Amino acid sequence: MNRENILKALQEVRKTEKRKFSQTAELIINLKNFDAKKESINLIVSLPHKVKEKKICGFLTKKTKLVDSITKPEFAFYKGKEAKKLSEKYDTFISVGELMPAVATSFGKILGPSGKMPSPKLGLLMREDEESIRKIIEQMNRAVKIQSKQPSIKVVVGKEDMKDEDIAENVLSVYNAVFEVLPRKKENLRSVLIKFTMSMPAKIEF
Repeated sequence: MNRENILKALQEVRKTEKRKFSQTAELIINLKNFDAKKESINLIVSLPHKVKEKKICGFLTKKTKLVDSITKPEFAFYKGKEAKKLSEKYDTFISVGELMPAVATSFGKILGPSGKMPSPKLGLLMREDEESIRKIIEQMNRAVKIQSKQPSIKVVVGKEDMKDEDIAENVLSVYNAVFEVLPRKKENLRSVLIKFTMSMPAKIEF
């Protein structure tokens, strides 16, 4: 896939009626000859261009002004409905490594199924200093999770008010990462589309 084909598809998408809000740009990769159960895809891709500021909460040993935080003595306050409310309030969570066993015990049943549980792949903080916290926040804001629970992968790659070139670079990052893990490469690709929230999808030639 090349950048020119992505930009061409984006031009088609932008011809649709303008809305009163900045629509989300979504990449859709439809697969074929692919068994989503046996050949599942589970990736985390770092986008070159941040789509939005995520609401992040940290499980930390001490409070910080850099991110909303919950310390270990406060874990006991988040039971049942309170834990569910916490999960719904934030897009994702980070944790310092030493607290992970306690985080898993207290929040695993809520954050696990929603895909928000910190893990070694994403969200685990090995050092609890300001530089490390800033760095992991930036990583979380650029990261997208890609999972193939069905033979169609949908990933948010931008917003309508972003530059087409920036959206295109995000598309390439996601496409290349998915293509790399497909067992039969192009033979697994049925179609690649891009759309805005309220638009019809436009085909990207690959």
